[in-house]
Amino acid sequence: MQNPYVDSDNTMPDPIEPQQPPTSHPGSPTVPIASQARQPYPGESFGSWQSGPGVYHTPSEHAAYQPAPGQFPVSAGPTPPPRRSRGTLRTGAIALLALVLLLVFGVGLFAGWQFGRTSVASPTSPTGLQQGNNNSSVPIPTLTSNNIQAVREAVIANVRPAVVEVNVTTSNGSAIGSGVIIDQRGYIVTNNHVVSGAQSIEVVLSNGTHLTAQLTGTDPADDLAVIKVTPPSSGLTVAKLGDSSKLKVGEEVLAIGNPLGITQTVTNGIVSAVGRAVSEGQGGATLPDAIQTDAPINPGNSGGALVDLQGNLVGIPTLTAIDPEFNTPASGVGFAIPSNRVAFIVPQIIQYGRVIHTGRAILGVSVTTVNSQVAQRENLKVNFGALITNLESGGPAASAGLQVGDVITQIGNTPINDVDSLSQVMVSLKPGQTAAVHVNRNGQELTINVQLGELPAS
Repeated sequence: MQNPYVDSDNTMPDPIEPQQPPTSHPGSPTVPIASQARQPYPGESFGSWQSGPGVYHTPSEHAAYQPAPGQFPVSAGPTPPPRRSRGTLRTGAIALLALVLLLVFGVGLFAGWQFGRTSVASPTSPTGLQQGNNNSSVPIPTLTSNNIQAVREAVIANVRPAVVEVNVTTSNGSAIGSGVIIDQRGYIVTNNHVVSGAQSIEVVLSNGTHLTAQLTGTDPADDLAVIKVTPPSSGLTVAKLGDSSKLKVGEEVLAIGNPLGITQTVTNGIVSAVGRAVSEGQGGATLPDAIQTDAPINPGNSGGALVDLQGNLVGIPTLTAIDPEFNTPASGVGFAIPSNRVAFIVPQIIQYGRVIHTGRAILGVSVTTVNSQVAQRENLKVNFGALITNLESGGPAASAGLQVGDVITQIGNTPINDVDSLSQVMVSLKPGQTAAVHVNRNGQELTINVQLGELPAS
């Protein structure tokens, strides 16, 4: 199975970085999300996609280095080759791309649980983070109709010192990604796929200072990781976390990172969409509430900063969509982990070294898409929906009275046609919430209220 996203550090068709899938709880089903290896359900389709941009591998390692899935090797020589112009897409390819996007945006649940939105008490000053004072003294002017350039320059001057280059050495070679200083004690957030398999990690500050970093902890399910350096005597510039829930489609944003190993690079664009449920593909993470942007995201950008024009960190660039006709990165279709998810996950990693509360809702069922073939084979009375193939013992669905063989046809007021549409609905729910689950049981229509649980941390 291929996935239409590639981590921000990978340029296709080269392979991508390795992912460390989380361990699911007993009874959890296998569905089309990136953090768990699986076999596709009957009738499931994900189009022509690749996952895993985020790390730029140095050219010198190309000859001997055999990348694992998710890693991005570049061709030999000091400079990576330029991408070819793809020309005009044929009508069929455009239709295919649209279909793939529709399919993939629906993906976002494990077969035994579904993502829920996370509540953060104060996104701009999350519990457990010591953001302190930004060392930069450049004031950011209020945006007007004629000072956009001055505002951009001030934002960049404030935020760029908080964005670092992350150099990773693995058993297979070396790689470069990005990170953002998020705590004055020296904690830096990056993508899990950037540091996966790292034997050593070095951070390069914006002023060229090289510091050894230690891995604090990872959250493969969200493709997040935290590393730590000992702050220099001059202190560190810390990025200010913004509230990603306030982002508006059309709002301008800047992406700061190290694309292709070219350090401290800034690109700009707009927020193209919010609330996407994006899967990195087999073996990777699924990102709830992802931010879609047309700000260019290239190999090496992964783990960097997506900021608004007030200088707030609103996302961590992570993925790039793949054009299914040419199997190359799709222009202007990138994705970032929202800052509110970062504000929920990172303090847990800092305090415990791992995630304690996932903030993701669990239904406790294994499901598969119902189509005409499945309906005939299983003697079902409907030819659409999500068929329950397994129940977690004592889980929310089992406790509420759902049964194996039930076909979920609606959640609340939203029809469920397949596993993808179930995922889209569940991504808006949260642990503890009661969901009205409509099922077809041997031709009888039932509505069963299920109090959703929380996915245990792996």
